[in-house]
Amino acid sequence: MVDEEAGVVLRARIAAAQRICVLTGAGMSAESGIPTFRDALTGLWSRFDPAQLASEEGYRADPQRVWDWYAERREGVRAAEPNAGHLALGAFARQRPGVLSIVTQNVDDLHQRAGNADAIRLHGDILADRWLERCPERGTGREACATGGAEPGRPPRCTRCGNLVRPGVVWFGEMLPPGAMEAAERAAAACDVMLVVGTSGAVWPAAGLAGAARRAGAFVAIVNPHPSDIDGEAHAVLRGTAAGVLPRILGVGVEGG
Repeated sequence: MVDEEAGVVLRARIAAAQRICVLTGAGMSAESGIPTFRDALTGLWSRFDPAQLASEEGYRADPQRVWDWYAERREGVRAAEPNAGHLALGAFARQRPGVLSIVTQNVDDLHQRAGNADAIRLHGDILADRWLERCPERGTGREACATGGAEPGRPPRCTRCGNLVRPGVVWFGEMLPPGAMEAAERAAAACDVMLVVGTSGAVWPAAGLAGAARRAGAFVAIVNPHPSDIDGEAHAVLRGTAAGVLPRILGVGVEGG
């Protein structure tokens, strides 16, 4: 089913659902003006391979270059505002507490600012800092170093051991945050309705959540202006953007949206 017929069926499914899981991707944040990872590789950064800017190896090779790229991206995140799609999800969570679980591939804080503070972040938090290496003070009985106390710089360094601060995102070759995928899989397995919003369905393991939800008995719907790699997993496909579709299918009014 597509478009209007799908919208009618989906609204009815959402109204009756006891548990709803929403997987969001880069397209949702792009509506708020945050470039996708690939789109951020423009201008000065277009000559770099992604692995040079989003891997531990790339960071160790040129910490200042990578830090400056993330500093530019962080400025964009801080300047962005939640769009009508984010706000609709926040309003829905307030109207129907305990029903909605959000799983996001995005590293910004727009879901949180829109009212979904417990969104599961599969790829980390671009505004958070953490140490590049495990703090040598951890587990020794002495107080571990705090990133907030690092010496300012590009990047900041620990004044005690020289450890570098890095952004709290998942780089190429790294594991997802502890417990994040397990929490996402539980939400997908338990839901009555699975919404997949603004993602190409090309990044795994997140792309497998729609199929897992369908096998567990959920009604799966995809909201995206373009075809995705996982459209075949959906019972319904709505060709539109998060900001244009979510307020309508969730049945909520959006202040400022």
